[in-house]
Amino acid sequence: MVKAKVTVEAEVRPTEDEGKVIQAISNVFEFKELKKEQRGSQTYLVAEGDEESLQKLRELLRRERILDAARKIMLSRKDERHVVFYLHKQAAYVGRVTFCQPTRESPLGPIAFYVETEDSRKLINWLAPRTVKGVPVDEL
Repeated sequence: MVKAKVTVEAEVRPTEDEGKVIQAISNVFEFKELKKEQRGSQTYLVAEGDEESLQKLRELLRRERILDAARKIMLSRKDERHVVFYLHKQAAYVGRVTFCQPTRESPLGPIAFYVETEDSRKLINWLAPRTVKGVPVDEL
């Protein structure tokens, strides 16, 4: 596994229960630290962790059998040292993984993942490896 610094953030809308937003984040990410940030009139929860913090997400991608879709999305949103992707907050709250765009697809806003790593492709290969008939190639 490649080393990574992961920052996850989600806006807490005025109509939302902050505890439910924390639960949504914790269902997909094992954070080491969580803080609340005020940005103008908006409140955000920001969680930080490392590559091990992505283990829950890795397991959910396998359980839900969406490795190929996840891989495609992550590869489209990477550069050499960074990967950025967004998860639907309401789906995460119920323990599901649904990728979305940064705006409009998640009515309450997405959970944003910002990953900084030495080798983004290697990280994606660990998180969402290529598959053959739905089975990760490293498990064949």
